[in-house]
Amino acid sequence: MNMVYRVSVDRQLCIACRVAPDLCPTVFVLGKDNGKNRLVEAYSNETSNDVSTGVIPDELYTCARKAAAACPVQAITFDTT
Repeated sequence: MNMVYRVSVDRQLCIACRVAPDLCPTVFVLGKDNGKNRLVEAYSNETSNDVSTGVIPDELYTCARKAAAACPVQAITFDTT
């Protein structure tokens, strides 16, 4: 059974350091709206100035988790669905 993961980026906390997009560009990108980290369109459910949320497949979890672990302000969190 393949798991899917809900990913949330706290864009208020984000400092736009590029760590997540550099480590996992398949999942994360800096937004054109405010320059802060967000999920790429393919996996995004919601993006506002405050938060970016979405769902990623199991095969992208390791990449996204490494990016989250490297985030200096811990702005990225996960839940399983």
